[in-house]
Amino acid sequence: MRRNTGVNPLDVLGFVIIFAIFYFLLKGGTIYGVVPARGETILSLKLLPLYALYSVVRVFIAFILSFIFALVYGYLAAKNRFLEVFLIPLLDILQSIPVLSFLPPVLFFMVSLFHGSRIGLELGSILLIFTGQVWNLIFSFYNSLKTIPRELDEAAKLSRLNFWQRFTRLELPHAAIGLIWNSMLSMAGGWFFLMACETFTLLNKKFSLPGLGSFLAKSAESGDIKMTIWGIATLVLVIVLIDQLLWRPLIAWSTKFKMEEKGEEEIHSVILNLYRKSKILEFISSKLLIPLNTRIERLFDKIERRKESFTMDLIKKLISYIFSGLIFLLIIVGAKGLFSILVKVSISDWIEIVKGGFFTLLRVVAAVSIGYLWTIPVGVKIGMNPKISKVAQPIAQIIASIPATAIFPVLLLFLIKIGGGLFFASILLMLLATQWYILFNVMGGASGIPKNFVEAGKIFRIKGIHWWRVIVIPSIFSFLVTGGITAWGAAFNASIVSEYVKFSGKTFIIPGLGATITSATERGDMPLLAAGTLFMALIVVIFNRLFWRRMYKLSEEKYHVE
Repeated sequence: MRRNTGVNPLDVLGFVIIFAIFYFLLKGGTIYGVVPARGETILSLKLLPLYALYSVVRVFIAFILSFIFALVYGYLAAKNRFLEVFLIPLLDILQSIPVLSFLPPVLFFMVSLFHGSRIGLELGSILLIFTGQVWNLIFSFYNSLKTIPRELDEAAKLSRLNFWQRFTRLELPHAAIGLIWNSMLSMAGGWFFLMACETFTLLNKKFSLPGLGSFLAKSAESGDIKMTIWGIATLVLVIVLIDQLLWRPLIAWSTKFKMEEKGEEEIHSVILNLYRKSKILEFISSKLLIPLNTRIERLFDKIERRKESFTMDLIKKLISYIFSGLIFLLIIVGAKGLFSILVKVSISDWIEIVKGGFFTLLRVVAAVSIGYLWTIPVGVKIGMNPKISKVAQPIAQIIASIPATAIFPVLLLFLIKIGGGLFFASILLMLLATQWYILFNVMGGASGIPKNFVEAGKIFRIKGIHWWRVIVIPSIFSFLVTGGITAWGAAFNASIVSEYVKFSGKTFIIPGLGATITSATERGDMPLLAAGTLFMALIVVIFNRLFWRRMYKLSEEKYHVE
């Protein structure tokens, strides 16, 4: 067959976009005749496209770092039982720490590392966004590795696949659907906490980086509804473009990893078809990626041949011992430093922290429970129907990505007028922050239900509650657990913005751990910040050990597709 050698319009468009981005970055605000001061965000519609570009770059850099980190961390935790004992409890703690609790150490380190330059603030902001994106990716990949069907695992062993071949041909494909849906969720999480990551107060000093997050934060704080609407509209446009150019093609591409024969209904993407015809992408694949993959396979073939030798076995054990020793040393040093800070917290502050923890826990339980009630039926309906998914998934992605903190102050004023005020509003904001973790995981799990399962249900006339119990729940159970555990941590994270709100020069506070942490961060009260963060992490870890870990074990042993 003769290859098409014509110019692909997509390649031309790609070059135009790349040069446009460089032009924006080089010229900055001067192309609009407005020159923003250092670190200052101006409420100007002319600067909105530039601010959007800045935020997109930060969010994507953070996401790439998150994805790489998730693959490494998740693989180590799933494949090494010795490291798993340390890494999973550590992950429970890390994902329970609010974004603002990372702010002081991250910011101080980055600013001092770069001697107070702007790049320190930029890297600090990216790392803060990273902390809001990475945890659900790790949980998703870890759980996927733990639930690989036995027959596929045995087939890989019989085929004598080396590490790289097993990773690229079995483990990554098996995790692909969950990773893609959780990547969308991570991106949404990055947008959700964008306001907190681009504008923050530390030691009574306000720091701001030009971007959509700081634009929305400034417009919301000043009560400028018009600029808030424009900012949200710009964010929605960005999200729609990313969805159509990235996520929809990836979802369509990932259907080939479903554990079934090709079905009647498939998810189609016009953009994916254009990507497949792209000469640039074809060149990158044939001249760079495929040769690189071949070289890596050969490298691991050589390593595998030496794997059984005494020297390699000794090196492997030595690396594990060194890694464990470093973790143990880190725990000792951290515990010593933490103790020296916590002794400065008064008894009255500890009492307030415990009371606040109880109130926050009640709100979190309420938000996650409400989230499960509606996302399971809706998510299954969307995930199992490609036609509905084509419409509903982008809408869900857009709504999930809109920072609720931008519209929350306006919503709060409305609730104050009708009664309930911040009490109900804080639960609502937690719900807005957490329900998407469950919904996207349910949609991802439902989209991967083999059609032969569904057909078997029809043949045996399995309907109603039995259909859910026999077909749906076993198929999506691991996704429900991943969504639940990440939603649980996200709800506590959301408490920092739902229990302490500033709008039009007024501050609204409701008792809770989130309010304590936010207030301590703004005042620079490090002992109180550390105590509040520690207690929040303690609550999350206890519940993870008593409940969520058991659910993970159940998904590994009973509820996964064989």
